[in-house]
Formats: sequence, C-alpha cells, structure tokens
Amino acid sequence: MRKLIVSAWISLDGIFDAASMGQWFAPYDSPERQAYIAAGIMECDAILFGRDTYQMLAPYWSSLKNNEMGVADKLNNVQKYVVSTTLQEASWNNTAIIRENVVEEISRLKQQPGREIQIEGSATLIQSLTNAGLIDEYRLLVHPHMMGSGKRFFKDGTLPAGLELLKSEPMPKGVIALYYRKQA
Repeated sequence: MRKLIVSAWISLDGIFDAASMGQWFAPYDSPERQAYIAAGIMECDAILFGRDTYQMLAPYWSSLKNNEMGVADKLNNVQKYVVSTTLQEASWNNTAIIRENVVEEISRLKQQPGREIQIEGSATLIQSLTNAGLIDEYRLLVHPHMMGSGKRFFKDGTLPAGLELLKSEPMPKGVIALYYRKQA
C-alpha cells in the first residue's frame, strides 16, 4: 500500500502563494534545501496535482530535456495525476486526469503497490483529502519569513487534527523541514 505524502513549501505564517515566492522562498535557497527538494521528488513513484498547480508546472518541466536540476527526467517520466473537472487535456507525459469520485480514486491509487504518492502544492485538493482522512504524512518546508497576507496553505474549513512530529531538519538561512503524520 502506498502512502499519500503532502510536500509543501510555505512561509512561517503559512503562505504558499507562487506569486510571492520571490519574497518568502527565493532568498532562502541553499544547496541543502535543493538536495531536500530533489530527494523528495526522487522518493515518489507518482505525483498528484490540483489543476492550478498542474497548469503552473507542466509547461515548464515538460519543456526540459536534459535532466535539469537533477529532477526533470523524474518529473517528466513519473506517473502523474491531476484532479480537475474542467481541464480538457493533460499533455504532460504520463498524466491522467481524475474528474470525478476523487476520494474513491485516490483511495484506489493508495491501495496499489508502490512507495509514495506525493501531492505538490495543491492546497484545495489537500484540504479535501485531509478532511477525507487520506493524507498519511505532511512534509513542510518552512521558510523564516512572515508574509502577513496571501494564499494560505491550510485554509479555513480544514478539519482540526492533531499531528505527530516525526522529524525536523534545520537547514541554512533558517529554513526547516518538518515531517508530520496524523496521530493514531
């Protein structure tokens, strides 16, 4: 059985807005952070996206042909799923669209043999899968920057849940990776 893993990069106050990444994400780059991100991508055998995240990432990564950043080949060849009722076509290699019965389809994917299904970004999708009890682990890359406003990763309406800290991994420039799972 596969685990469903959330992989998210956020500011200290929970903002994950791609439009403001130049403020809360870019200044905190380091070789250690790059290695963490690459290792997470390499661990999965499937990736799950919401439509917005898919449409943001697919054009960029699908155009790369020389294993840029050490992960382009993996991203272009791994099985990908995008959850959307409106997306007409998913042209990124090895991408299937999940249009209906999302919770049942994701539950079915989790039952297949394999390692990890990672969810990248996709806060709205993560909220519904969290509320359905399908998330096994949260891996949050927290950046020491307070944005004050923007798109929040954990939105109003997310069901309250206690989490157990599995590991914390400090990195240069105050970035910390936090690994949580839902409490038993």
